[in-house]
Amino acid sequence: MQFGIFSVGDMTMDPTNGTTPTEYERIKAITTIAKHAEEVGMDVFATGEHHNPPFYPSSPTTLLANIAAQTEKIILSTTTTLITTNDPVKIAEDFAMLQHVADGRVDLVLGRGNTGPVYPWFGKNMADSVELTVENYHLLRRLWDEDVVTWSGKYRTPLQGFTSTPRPLDGVAPFVWHGSIRTPQVAEIAAYYGDGFFANNIFWPKEHYQQLISLYRERYAHYGHGAADQAIVGLGGQFFIRRNSQDAVREFRPYFDNAPVYGHGPSMEDFTSQTPLTVGSPEQMIEKTLAFADYFGDYQRQLFLVDHAGLPLKTVLEQLDLFGSDVLPVLRKEFAARKPAHVPDGPTFAVRKEAKLREMAQAKTSGSTPKVTGSTVKDGD
Repeated sequence: MQFGIFSVGDMTMDPTNGTTPTEYERIKAITTIAKHAEEVGMDVFATGEHHNPPFYPSSPTTLLANIAAQTEKIILSTTTTLITTNDPVKIAEDFAMLQHVADGRVDLVLGRGNTGPVYPWFGKNMADSVELTVENYHLLRRLWDEDVVTWSGKYRTPLQGFTSTPRPLDGVAPFVWHGSIRTPQVAEIAAYYGDGFFANNIFWPKEHYQQLISLYRERYAHYGHGAADQAIVGLGGQFFIRRNSQDAVREFRPYFDNAPVYGHGPSMEDFTSQTPLTVGSPEQMIEKTLAFADYFGDYQRQLFLVDHAGLPLKTVLEQLDLFGSDVLPVLRKEFAARKPAHVPDGPTFAVRKEAKLREMAQAKTSGSTPKVTGSTVKDGD
Protein backbone atom coordinates (compact mmCIF):
# COMPACT_ATOMS: atom_id res chain seq x y z
CA MET A 1 0.00 0.00 0.00
CA GLN A 2 1.21 3.47 -0.89
CA PHE A 3 0.34 6.22 1.58
CA GLY A 4 0.56 9.91 0.89
CA ILE A 5 -1.01 13.33 0.99
CA PHE A 6 -2.59 15.57 -1.61
CA SER A 7 -3.31 19.26 -1.70
CA VAL A 8 -6.10 21.11 -3.48
CA GLY A 9 -3.99 24.26 -3.19
CA ASP A 10 -6.53 26.54 -1.55
CA MET A 11 -5.70 29.89 0.01
CA THR A 12 -8.25 30.09 2.80
CA MET A 13 -8.48 32.47 5.73
CA ASP A 14 -7.58 31.00 9.11
CA PRO A 15 -10.85 31.49 11.02
CA THR A 16 -9.07 31.59 14.37
CA ASN A 17 -7.04 34.73 13.60
CA GLY A 18 -8.43 36.18 10.37
CA THR A 19 -5.19 35.88 8.37
CA THR A 20 -5.03 34.60 4.79
CA PRO A 21 -1.72 33.39 3.32
CA THR A 22 -0.41 34.94 0.15
CA GLU A 23 0.24 32.88 -2.97
CA TYR A 24 3.96 33.06 -2.24
CA GLU A 25 3.46 31.84 1.33
CA ARG A 26 1.26 28.92 0.26
CA ILE A 27 3.60 27.82 -2.52
CA LYS A 28 6.57 27.89 -0.15
CA ALA A 29 4.51 26.12 2.52
CA ILE A 30 3.40 23.28 0.26
CA THR A 31 7.00 22.60 -0.68
CA THR A 32 7.84 22.34 3.02
CA ILE A 33 4.83 20.04 3.54
CA ALA A 34 5.84 17.74 0.68
CA LYS A 35 9.39 17.45 2.01
CA HIS A 36 8.08 16.68 5.49
CA ALA A 37 5.75 14.01 4.09
CA GLU A 38 8.83 12.22 2.80
CA GLU A 39 10.62 12.69 6.12
CA VAL A 40 7.82 11.00 8.10
CA GLY A 41 7.81 8.03 5.71
CA MET A 42 5.03 8.73 3.24
CA ASP A 43 5.23 7.39 -0.30
CA VAL A 44 3.34 9.97 -2.40
CA PHE A 45 2.78 13.71 -2.62
CA ALA A 46 0.16 14.98 -5.07
CA THR A 47 -1.20 18.39 -6.04
CA GLY A 48 -4.35 19.51 -7.76
CA GLU A 49 -4.60 21.78 -10.80
CA HIS A 50 -6.69 24.94 -10.67
CA HIS A 51 -6.77 28.11 -12.75
CA ASN A 52 -8.92 30.32 -10.56
CA PRO A 53 -8.77 31.98 -7.14
CA PRO A 54 -8.63 31.05 -4.31
CA PHE A 55 -6.28 28.34 -5.61
CA TYR A 56 -2.63 28.64 -6.63
CA PRO A 57 -1.53 25.41 -8.44
CA SER A 58 -2.02 26.39 -12.09
CA SER A 59 1.26 24.70 -13.10
CA PRO A 60 1.60 21.39 -11.23
CA THR A 61 4.68 20.17 -13.09
CA THR A 62 6.59 23.33 -12.19
CA LEU A 63 5.72 22.86 -8.53
CA LEU A 64 6.53 19.14 -8.59
CA ALA A 65 9.87 19.74 -10.31
CA ASN A 66 10.84 22.10 -7.48
CA ILE A 67 9.84 19.47 -4.92
CA ALA A 68 11.71 16.79 -6.87
CA ALA A 69 14.92 18.79 -6.52
CA GLN A 70 14.51 18.79 -2.73
CA THR A 71 13.43 15.17 -2.15
CA GLU A 72 14.81 11.73 -2.89
CA LYS A 73 12.18 9.00 -2.62
CA ILE A 74 8.64 10.29 -2.59
CA ILE A 75 6.48 9.73 -5.70
CA LEU A 76 5.29 13.03 -7.17
CA SER A 77 1.81 13.06 -8.64
CA THR A 78 -1.29 15.11 -9.31
CA THR A 79 -4.82 14.67 -8.06
CA THR A 80 -6.19 16.20 -11.22
CA THR A 81 -4.39 17.01 -14.44
CA LEU A 82 -7.07 18.45 -16.69
CA ILE A 83 -7.21 16.11 -19.68
CA THR A 84 -10.08 18.16 -21.11
CA THR A 85 -8.51 21.61 -21.36
CA ASN A 86 -4.77 20.85 -21.47
CA ASP A 87 -3.25 20.01 -24.84
CA PRO A 88 -2.30 16.29 -24.85
CA VAL A 89 0.99 17.19 -26.54
CA LYS A 90 1.87 19.51 -23.66
CA ILE A 91 0.85 16.94 -21.05
CA ALA A 92 3.04 14.33 -22.78
CA GLU A 93 6.04 16.65 -22.88
CA ASP A 94 5.64 18.16 -19.40
CA PHE A 95 5.33 14.85 -17.56
CA ALA A 96 8.07 13.14 -19.54
CA MET A 97 10.33 16.08 -18.68
CA LEU A 98 9.32 15.78 -15.02
CA GLN A 99 10.16 12.06 -15.16
CA HIS A 100 13.72 12.88 -16.17
CA VAL A 101 14.05 15.61 -13.55
CA ALA A 102 12.70 13.33 -10.79
CA ASP A 103 14.51 10.12 -11.84
CA GLY A 104 11.24 8.44 -12.74
CA ARG A 105 9.29 8.96 -9.51
CA VAL A 106 6.33 10.54 -11.26
CA ASP A 107 2.75 9.59 -12.06
CA LEU A 108 -0.45 11.56 -12.59
CA VAL A 109 -4.21 11.52 -12.15
CA LEU A 110 -6.17 12.63 -15.20
CA GLY A 111 -9.59 14.18 -14.69
CA ARG A 112 -12.13 16.69 -15.93
CA GLY A 113 -11.92 18.95 -12.87
CA ASN A 114 -14.84 20.56 -11.05
CA THR A 115 -14.67 24.15 -12.30
CA GLY A 116 -17.00 24.71 -15.24
CA PRO A 117 -15.66 28.14 -16.30
CA VAL A 118 -12.21 26.67 -17.01
CA TYR A 119 -13.43 25.31 -20.37
CA PRO A 120 -13.90 28.62 -22.24
CA TRP A 121 -10.72 29.99 -20.65
CA PHE A 122 -8.87 27.40 -22.73
CA GLY A 123 -11.11 27.53 -25.79
CA LYS A 124 -13.17 24.44 -24.99
CA ASN A 125 -16.86 23.71 -24.43
CA MET A 126 -17.91 22.04 -21.19
CA ALA A 127 -20.61 20.12 -23.09
CA ASP A 128 -17.79 18.25 -24.86
CA SER A 129 -16.03 17.24 -21.63
CA VAL A 130 -16.52 13.48 -21.89
CA GLU A 131 -15.63 13.36 -25.60
CA LEU A 132 -12.59 15.55 -24.93
CA THR A 133 -11.52 13.18 -22.15
CA VAL A 134 -11.65 10.15 -24.43
CA GLU A 135 -10.07 11.73 -27.52
CA ASN A 136 -7.31 13.53 -25.65
CA TYR A 137 -6.31 10.48 -23.68
CA HIS A 138 -6.15 8.25 -26.74
CA LEU A 139 -3.75 10.79 -28.24
CA LEU A 140 -1.71 11.17 -25.05
CA ARG A 141 -1.26 7.42 -24.85
CA ARG A 142 0.03 7.28 -28.41
CA LEU A 143 2.40 10.19 -27.86
CA TRP A 144 4.06 8.27 -25.06
CA ASP A 145 3.93 4.79 -26.58
CA GLU A 146 4.93 5.62 -30.17
CA ASP A 147 8.06 7.47 -31.29
CA VAL A 148 6.36 8.97 -34.36
CA VAL A 149 2.65 9.81 -34.36
CA THR A 150 0.33 10.68 -37.23
CA TRP A 151 -3.11 11.49 -35.89
CA SER A 152 -6.31 13.40 -36.56
CA GLY A 153 -9.35 13.98 -34.35
CA LYS A 154 -12.30 16.25 -33.72
CA TYR A 155 -11.00 18.69 -31.10
CA ARG A 156 -7.39 19.33 -32.08
CA THR A 157 -5.40 20.10 -35.20
CA PRO A 158 -3.90 16.96 -36.84
CA LEU A 159 -0.38 15.72 -36.21
CA GLN A 160 1.81 14.48 -39.05
CA GLY A 161 4.93 12.50 -38.20
CA PHE A 162 5.21 14.16 -34.78
CA THR A 163 7.62 13.08 -32.04
CA SER A 164 6.97 14.23 -28.49
CA THR A 165 10.14 15.20 -26.63
CA PRO A 166 11.65 14.25 -24.35
CA ARG A 167 10.69 10.61 -24.71
CA PRO A 168 9.50 8.87 -21.52
CA LEU A 169 12.37 7.94 -19.25
CA ASP A 170 13.82 4.54 -20.24
CA GLY A 171 10.81 4.06 -22.51
CA VAL A 172 8.41 3.74 -19.56
CA ALA A 173 5.63 6.33 -19.61
CA PRO A 174 4.37 7.80 -16.33
CA PHE A 175 1.72 5.63 -14.72
CA VAL A 176 -1.73 7.08 -15.25
CA TRP A 177 -4.62 7.10 -12.82
CA HIS A 178 -8.02 8.30 -13.99
CA GLY A 179 -9.95 10.28 -11.39
CA SER A 180 -13.71 10.53 -11.26
CA ILE A 181 -16.45 11.17 -8.73
CA ARG A 182 -19.44 10.50 -10.99
CA THR A 183 -18.55 9.54 -14.59
CA PRO A 184 -18.68 5.87 -15.65
CA GLN A 185 -16.94 6.66 -18.96
CA VAL A 186 -13.81 7.56 -16.98
CA ALA A 187 -13.88 4.19 -15.21
CA GLU A 188 -14.28 2.56 -18.62
CA ILE A 189 -11.25 4.22 -20.19
CA ALA A 190 -9.12 3.40 -17.14
CA ALA A 191 -10.16 -0.24 -17.43
CA TYR A 192 -9.59 -0.36 -21.19
CA TYR A 193 -5.98 0.72 -20.88
CA GLY A 194 -5.26 -1.18 -17.67
CA ASP A 195 -4.58 2.11 -15.92
CA GLY A 196 -5.40 2.99 -12.31
CA PHE A 197 -8.69 4.42 -11.07
CA PHE A 198 -8.56 7.06 -8.35
CA ALA A 199 -11.77 7.68 -6.42
CA ASN A 200 -11.30 10.85 -4.41
CA ASN A 201 -14.12 9.92 -2.07
CA ILE A 202 -13.85 12.87 0.31
CA PHE A 203 -17.34 14.34 -0.01
CA TRP A 204 -19.93 11.70 -0.89
CA PRO A 205 -21.06 8.54 0.93
CA LYS A 206 -19.18 5.33 0.22
CA GLU A 207 -22.07 3.71 -1.67
CA HIS A 208 -21.62 6.14 -4.55
CA TYR A 209 -17.96 5.22 -5.01
CA GLN A 210 -18.59 1.53 -4.54
CA GLN A 211 -20.59 1.57 -7.78
CA LEU A 212 -17.86 3.32 -9.77
CA ILE A 213 -15.05 1.15 -8.39
CA SER A 214 -17.04 -2.03 -8.99
CA LEU A 215 -17.66 -0.99 -12.59
CA TYR A 216 -13.96 -0.28 -13.10
CA ARG A 217 -12.96 -3.63 -11.61
CA GLU A 218 -15.43 -5.53 -13.77
CA ARG A 219 -14.29 -3.82 -16.96
CA TYR A 220 -10.61 -4.19 -16.03
CA ALA A 221 -11.14 -7.95 -15.95
CA HIS A 222 -13.24 -7.80 -19.13
CA TYR A 223 -10.32 -6.28 -21.05
CA GLY A 224 -7.98 -9.02 -19.90
CA HIS A 225 -5.65 -7.12 -17.59
CA GLY A 226 -6.20 -9.49 -14.68
CA ALA A 227 -8.83 -10.48 -12.17
CA ALA A 228 -11.23 -7.82 -10.90
CA ASP A 229 -9.53 -7.72 -7.50
CA GLN A 230 -6.18 -7.04 -9.21
CA ALA A 231 -7.35 -3.72 -10.65
CA ILE A 232 -5.33 -0.70 -9.49
CA VAL A 233 -7.43 1.48 -7.16
CA GLY A 234 -6.60 4.63 -5.22
CA LEU A 235 -8.72 6.41 -2.61
CA GLY A 236 -8.85 9.85 -1.06
CA GLY A 237 -9.38 10.71 2.59
CA GLN A 238 -9.06 13.51 5.14
CA PHE A 239 -7.94 13.72 8.73
CA PHE A 240 -7.32 15.95 11.68
CA ILE A 241 -5.87 14.07 14.63
CA ARG A 242 -4.60 14.77 18.10
CA ARG A 243 -3.60 12.24 20.73
CA ASN A 244 -6.81 13.10 22.57
CA SER A 245 -9.92 12.95 20.34
CA GLN A 246 -11.64 15.77 22.25
CA ASP A 247 -8.72 18.06 21.48
CA ALA A 248 -8.96 17.21 17.77
CA VAL A 249 -12.68 17.96 17.66
CA ARG A 250 -12.33 21.23 19.54
CA GLU A 251 -9.37 22.46 17.48
CA PHE A 252 -10.67 21.50 14.03
CA ARG A 253 -14.28 22.62 14.43
CA PRO A 254 -13.76 26.30 13.48
CA TYR A 255 -11.83 25.24 10.38
CA PHE A 256 -14.52 22.78 9.36
CA ASP A 257 -17.38 25.19 10.02
CA ASN A 258 -15.82 27.94 7.89
CA ALA A 259 -14.16 25.94 5.12
CA PRO A 260 -15.43 27.00 1.66
CA VAL A 261 -15.66 23.39 0.48
CA TYR A 262 -18.00 22.14 3.21
CA GLY A 263 -18.53 24.86 5.76
CA HIS A 264 -22.04 25.98 6.64
CA GLY A 265 -23.41 22.62 5.51
CA PRO A 266 -23.68 19.34 7.43
CA SER A 267 -22.32 19.30 10.95
CA MET A 268 -18.82 17.99 11.46
CA GLU A 269 -20.29 14.97 13.24
CA ASP A 270 -22.60 14.16 10.31
CA PHE A 271 -19.80 14.66 7.81
CA THR A 272 -17.38 12.37 9.64
CA SER A 273 -20.04 9.66 9.92
CA GLN A 274 -20.87 9.76 6.18
CA THR A 275 -17.48 10.38 4.54
CA PRO A 276 -13.84 9.33 5.09
CA LEU A 277 -13.06 12.42 7.19
CA THR A 278 -11.57 11.46 10.56
CA VAL A 279 -11.46 14.04 13.35
CA GLY A 280 -10.20 12.31 16.45
CA SER A 281 -7.38 10.19 17.83
CA PRO A 282 -4.81 8.12 15.93
CA GLU A 283 -6.67 4.99 17.01
CA GLN A 284 -9.91 6.28 15.52
CA MET A 285 -8.16 7.12 12.28
CA ILE A 286 -6.59 3.67 12.05
CA GLU A 287 -9.93 1.98 12.61
CA LYS A 288 -11.72 4.08 10.01
CA THR A 289 -9.02 3.81 7.35
CA LEU A 290 -8.72 0.03 7.68
CA ALA A 291 -12.45 -0.21 6.99
CA PHE A 292 -12.01 1.32 3.52
CA ALA A 293 -10.85 -2.02 2.13
CA ASP A 294 -14.01 -3.65 3.46
CA TYR A 295 -16.07 -1.28 1.31
CA PHE A 296 -13.94 -1.08 -1.83
CA GLY A 297 -11.76 -4.21 -1.83
CA ASP A 298 -7.99 -4.39 -1.58
CA TYR A 299 -6.43 -1.31 -3.11
CA GLN A 300 -3.03 0.21 -3.81
CA ARG A 301 -2.91 3.90 -2.85
CA GLN A 302 -4.36 5.96 -0.02
CA LEU A 303 -3.98 9.75 -0.12
CA PHE A 304 -5.12 12.18 2.56
CA LEU A 305 -6.03 15.86 2.44
CA VAL A 306 -4.45 17.62 5.41
CA ASP A 307 -3.36 21.16 4.45
CA HIS A 308 -6.69 22.83 3.63
CA ALA A 309 -9.33 25.10 5.22
CA GLY A 310 -6.86 27.70 6.46
CA LEU A 311 -4.86 25.39 8.73
CA PRO A 312 -1.49 27.01 9.51
CA LEU A 313 1.72 25.36 8.34
CA LYS A 314 2.80 24.57 11.90
CA THR A 315 -0.39 22.60 12.49
CA VAL A 316 -0.10 20.69 9.22
CA LEU A 317 3.44 19.63 10.06
CA GLU A 318 2.27 18.49 13.50
CA GLN A 319 -0.41 16.42 11.80
CA LEU A 320 2.18 14.74 9.62
CA ASP A 321 4.41 14.04 12.61
CA LEU A 322 1.61 12.35 14.53
CA PHE A 323 0.48 10.41 11.48
CA GLY A 324 4.02 9.24 10.81
CA SER A 325 4.66 8.10 14.38
CA ASP A 326 1.31 6.69 15.51
CA VAL A 327 -0.75 5.86 12.41
CA LEU A 328 1.44 5.00 9.43
CA PRO A 329 3.32 2.03 10.94
CA VAL A 330 0.07 0.39 12.03
CA LEU A 331 -1.65 0.95 8.69
CA ARG A 332 1.32 -0.48 6.79
CA LYS A 333 1.38 -3.58 8.94
CA GLU A 334 -2.37 -4.20 8.86
CA PHE A 335 -2.86 -3.59 5.15
CA ALA A 336 0.14 -5.77 4.31
CA ALA A 337 -1.23 -8.60 6.44
CA ARG A 338 -4.62 -8.59 4.74
CA LYS A 339 -3.48 -8.18 1.10
CA PRO A 340 -3.71 -11.43 -0.88
CA ALA A 341 -0.53 -12.47 -2.65
CA HIS A 342 -2.07 -12.12 -6.12
CA VAL A 343 -3.10 -8.46 -5.59
CA PRO A 344 -0.38 -6.15 -6.95
CA ASP A 345 1.39 -3.46 -4.98
CA GLY A 346 1.12 0.19 -5.89
CA PRO A 347 2.81 1.09 -9.19
CA THR A 348 6.37 2.42 -9.15
CA PHE A 349 8.71 3.38 -11.94
CA ALA A 350 11.33 0.82 -10.89
CA VAL A 351 8.88 -2.09 -10.96
CA ARG A 352 7.40 -1.04 -14.29
CA LYS A 353 10.85 -0.62 -15.83
CA GLU A 354 11.82 -4.10 -14.65
CA ALA A 355 8.61 -5.49 -16.16
CA LYS A 356 9.36 -3.82 -19.47
CA LEU A 357 12.88 -5.24 -19.60
CA ARG A 358 11.54 -8.68 -18.81
CA GLU A 359 8.87 -8.46 -21.50
CA MET A 360 11.38 -7.14 -24.03
CA ALA A 361 13.55 -10.17 -23.42
CA GLN A 362 10.55 -12.46 -23.89
CA ALA A 363 9.49 -10.58 -27.02
CA LYS A 364 12.96 -10.92 -28.50
CA THR A 365 12.69 -14.66 -28.07
CA SER A 366 9.17 -14.89 -29.53
CA GLY A 367 9.61 -12.27 -32.24
CA SER A 368 6.77 -9.99 -31.06
CA THR A 369 7.04 -6.31 -30.17
CA PRO A 370 6.38 -5.25 -26.56
CA LYS A 371 4.75 -2.01 -25.57
CA VAL A 372 3.92 -0.43 -22.25
CA THR A 373 0.20 0.21 -21.76
CA GLY A 374 -1.04 1.37 -18.40
CA SER A 375 0.20 -0.72 -15.51
CA THR A 376 1.42 -3.67 -17.55
CA VAL A 377 3.63 -4.48 -20.51
CA LYS A 378 1.84 -6.29 -23.31
CA ASP A 379 2.79 -7.71 -26.67
CA GLY A 380 1.94 -5.50 -29.63
CA ASP A 381 -0.61 -6.47 -32.24
